Amino acid sequence: MDALMTETQAKSFPEVSQSLWFERKWPSLYEAFEDGRIDEKHLRAIFARYLPKPAAGKWFWIGIDASSIARPDAVTSADRTAQHVHNLPECKKPVTFGWQFSTLVALAIPTSSWTYILDQQRVASGTTAIEVAYTQLVRLLPFAPANTLVALDRGYDATWLWCRCSGLGIGVLGRLKSNRCFYRVAPLPTGKKGAPRKDGARLQPKDAATHGEPDDTWKGTDENDRRVEVSWWKHMHVKQARWLQVTVLRVVRPHATNKERDPRVSWFVWIGDPEADLAQVALGYALRFEQEHGYRFDKQALLWEQPRLRTPEQFERWSHMVAMVHNHLVLARDLVEPELRPWENKQRQSTPQQVRRGMHKLLARLGTPARPPQPRGKSKGRRSGSRLARQSGFRSFARRQNCLHWSPSNAFADFFIRSGSFYGTSCDVLVRVVSLNVKLSEYFN
Repeated sequence: MDALMTETQAKSFPEVSQSLWFERKWPSLYEAFEDGRIDEKHLRAIFARYLPKPAAGKWFWIGIDASSIARPDAVTSADRTAQHVHNLPECKKPVTFGWQFSTLVALAIPTSSWTYILDQQRVASGTTAIEVAYTQLVRLLPFAPANTLVALDRGYDATWLWCRCSGLGIGVLGRLKSNRCFYRVAPLPTGKKGAPRKDGARLQPKDAATHGEPDDTWKGTDENDRRVEVSWWKHMHVKQARWLQVTVLRVVRPHATNKERDPRVSWFVWIGDPEADLAQVALGYALRFEQEHGYRFDKQALLWEQPRLRTPEQFERWSHMVAMVHNHLVLARDLVEPELRPWENKQRQSTPQQVRRGMHKLLARLGTPARPPQPRGKSKGRRSGSRLARQSGFRSFARRQNCLHWSPSNAFADFFIRSGSFYGTSCDVLVRVVSLNVKLSEYFN
């Protein structure tokens, strides 16, 4: 860990062993992650113990996102799933195979690249990133302050997650997809024949005719003195969970380029205290992009995706090691004098890489708790005539749930909700699916 924390010239996993702080030989790198073990529960507790505390009266912002580790040619690696690849040319198919990791981080205020990792877990093929994110939030609750707020990207636009998070006692600010549909409060019964209406007027972000007049609007500037307009609609709901009252927010930034990565109009859903300062909550979503900078630092500087470890369990241990080094740099930034290149700006806040260049001065004073290695001489090698067994290959596949669940309950419909891909499905279709499920179960029983 000391070698990874200080060796800034390494471009590959074996080159980490060339650090002065690495006292063994380069094969020990692979042996350590093959035979070593990490107590993940104890590690999460240590991360939470040294968690940077928010200022009094301020929100404690956390972010959740998933990142892919591409392994398209690792046929002997188990549990690889299809992963979407960003920023490829249009002629390329944006799909590869590998492992996906869900990361829960504490976001820094003001905006910077100093994120603090709280939990990092691999998304197995039998689950989804949405389910893993909810599990990570539940594990964080005993350590999180009361004013915790989680920022979610559009990939977490799922009613199942909203319903579960509504009972956690934390605020949830999620970005919406343009085809998500909400409904206002149902009107009073008219006294005419037939069942009363269950839903009011529709609100869909991509359909301007359904917006109507918002409940309130705030106009001001962001931290960079650029004009921003925030509008919100309270007491909204979705058909699949009418009991869940949410607030829909619209953020308009006239200065934006209106491209895919810089939209002029963004829509969010707020699940939390309806009396909170919604304008400040909406503006705080900009902090979520700190996590993208954290991913870039982990992959480019800390070599997160470089080691060619065979099993997913080995790569999970390496991911925890990268998280430990990342958090060490965050906690040591006030103790280490950053080392800047001649062309780097001295007036800006120091970056994790600049602090990493100066970590060797702090480690020289701290020492290491590791015992010195005991050389055992040269290995005898393999016996003459012995042959290595060929490793069996594994099939890579897309993450998919089993739809044939014959149970007379709402678990079948819960599958659609949990998958996060049904947001355009009407409630009537789900009711018919559940009814068909019950009838088939009665027929087979």
